[in-house]
Amino acid sequence: MNTPANDNTATPAQRALDALAVNTEDSVALDTLASSDVLVPVPDDATDEDVSNPAAVALPVLEQPSGEQVVPVFTTEDEMVELLPFVSRYRLVPLGALASQWPTGDLALTIDGSSSHGLTLTSEGVRTLLVRPHG
Repeated sequence: MNTPANDNTATPAQRALDALAVNTEDSVALDTLASSDVLVPVPDDATDEDVSNPAAVALPVLEQPSGEQVVPVFTTEDEMVELLPFVSRYRLVPLGALASQWPTGDLALTIDGSSSHGLTLTSEGVRTLLVRPHG
């Protein structure tokens, strides 16, 4: 389900992604995105303990044809089903909290990867753009 930018049913996170598609330096959009909750698919091999532990999130990692490893997250269930129809479980996680604990290395983050407003950030981009100052 593609959501047009002017559609009133778009979530604040989707509108922020639309704004970032036009201007990647849009600090209001980055703040909105960082404060939004995203759906993180639960990997099939995650244990029930992994799923229920509020202090840890098991990250699903997909390998792209290029060899790049990405973690897909989504702004809505519709967006998730479009790219990953087989996912049966997910966790709702604040994107800024996920970014603040992002692993070091070359793990990228893709938000709504199958949509027109999808955004992929490098590991460094996740930590520098989505970890917002407190206060």
